[in-house]
Amino acid sequence: MSSSNSTYDIIVVGAGHAGCEAALSAARMGCRVLLMAIDLDKLAAMPCSPSIGGMAKGHLVKEIDALGGEMAKIADQTAIQFRTLNTKKGPAVHASRSQNDKKRYHMAMKRAVETQPGLDLKQGLVERLHVEGDRVVGVEDHTGFGYLARAVVLATGTFLSGLVHIGFRSTRAGRAGEFASYGLPAHLRELGFELGRLKTGTPPRLNRASIDFARFTRQGGDDHPAPFSQFSRGLVLPQLPSFIGHTGERTHAIVRRNLSRSALYGGVITGVSARYCPSFEDKIVKFPEKDRHQVILEPEGIDTEEIYASGLGNSLPIEVQIEVVRSVPGLECAEIMRPAYAIEYDYVNPVQLRNTLETRRVQGLYLAGQINGTSGYEEAAAQGLWAGINAACRVQGRPAFVLDRSQAYMGVMIDDLVTRGTREPYRMFTSRAEYRLMLREDNADLRLMELGHELGLIGAGAAQALRRRRSQIAAEIRRVRDTVVRPTPEVNAYLAEQGSNSIQQGVHLDQLVKRAELGYPAVESLAPAPGPVETAAARQVEIEIKYEGYIQKQNKEIEKFRNLEKIRIPDEFDFQTVHGLSNELKTKLAEVRPVCLGQSARIDGMTPAALSVLMVALKARGR
Repeated sequence: MSSSNSTYDIIVVGAGHAGCEAALSAARMGCRVLLMAIDLDKLAAMPCSPSIGGMAKGHLVKEIDALGGEMAKIADQTAIQFRTLNTKKGPAVHASRSQNDKKRYHMAMKRAVETQPGLDLKQGLVERLHVEGDRVVGVEDHTGFGYLARAVVLATGTFLSGLVHIGFRSTRAGRAGEFASYGLPAHLRELGFELGRLKTGTPPRLNRASIDFARFTRQGGDDHPAPFSQFSRGLVLPQLPSFIGHTGERTHAIVRRNLSRSALYGGVITGVSARYCPSFEDKIVKFPEKDRHQVILEPEGIDTEEIYASGLGNSLPIEVQIEVVRSVPGLECAEIMRPAYAIEYDYVNPVQLRNTLETRRVQGLYLAGQINGTSGYEEAAAQGLWAGINAACRVQGRPAFVLDRSQAYMGVMIDDLVTRGTREPYRMFTSRAEYRLMLREDNADLRLMELGHELGLIGAGAAQALRRRRSQIAAEIRRVRDTVVRPTPEVNAYLAEQGSNSIQQGVHLDQLVKRAELGYPAVESLAPAPGPVETAAARQVEIEIKYEGYIQKQNKEIEKFRNLEKIRIPDEFDFQTVHGLSNELKTKLAEVRPVCLGQSARIDGMTPAALSVLMVALKARGR
């Protein structure tokens, strides 16, 4: 085998959302990085929905930004519609979502990668790893050429043994029209990794000119959109609408009549699909009581006629897809530019990983993104950032970077993956985060930016601005709590205007802020601060005061959680010697190798009694 004469610190295999964040973070931390992609023209591609964020996913994007990642900045540069979801609910579930110009997104991320010092970008199909003993030392591409490195991050997306299905026609591909990797998954099995099979898919793309948009309901973005990134000054592209319609019984009848011709229901697909994001065939079969399903038409960009038909993903033959699409009101004359398809691919069960995303079996080898069984650009990017940071920390001899479940949504995701594994595509939900009141989009910078600065991913100026804002928040909360509002005619007139009850005696200002119909604007009207208060700081003041009781309760829960996290489990601890544990639990504990008692508690099947037994065993070992 021929190989490069120089050794990289880190090689990242795969240049999707995970790979780009991994490579950029490691390079920005001072490592020499090689990023390898099968096709440089598809770097950071959006093969499914051309959008970023959404429920829980927006939280991940904000956290990536707070730690110094790139996704939020690129999303802002390329957004063609921006909306904040769930605004009628509490701040814990407010979620940002952008519709993006997919070509511009690719080009903007490619520019960021190509101009990053210390980062080389090369095209190549990696088919093998070079492993010496139990340590990775490089990779080999399909031509037999090798590259050496001290650590490797695999961010291979859906390319491992990828198989695209349209009806009973199957094509080896990582995405439609792109090579798949069959050598690398075979090599991972040789190394002893357990691989599984998952399935996902994408809907058809339609020609804009062939659609009767008058039959759909227009949906625009926010009037005053707030960007994802705290480093963005605003959105720069024109904002475009999307359109909402519905299927009907005619559409459903076509699908039922052709189910046997679907790759999913015709027995062609063996991979496990996601329950939370079913294909259109799945919707018809699993929800027979529904007489209609939503279809959302979203533009794929400013300079293209392609329209993404969200809700119509399927694995039917093309002639049936045409019939299905044209049965939807407003799509009677629609032309399919790209057909829908299903894709199945190999993934590595993530219980084989440490909480740094390093594999247990091979030192220096990290996995990020869909190779770990996740689904979604945001989940992939967060894992890429996590893996890139940890690979850099390993190379540089620095402590590992790990966030727990009380610190970040990405901490919840990583813990879920390495503790419980997954047998279906994993997607982030707010319901997965038990401390979600503390893990909001609006405080991601307060939670994580100092860590990003310590890692070298956030500049000193941004860190100083954060500290000033944190001080301002604390000072303003103290001032509001100490301020007493007297029942003057002017005060009660203001309260009446806001639909709030009048006061008959002096009331502390924070008690007024806690009223459902009032917020920080009441502070600005009744007792304004002596100096200007940043908008972001004012928002934090309102939330901290309004939800004070809930926050205190959650802080107590977090304290209990961290007490369990402090009880560490040695790497060499033998779970088979613990009397009182079932054989099933012993096997699971040995497979997952939890690092602390808290992680043990989250393993499926763990009971309070079994946890007590394990705690006693750990204390006995300590004595």
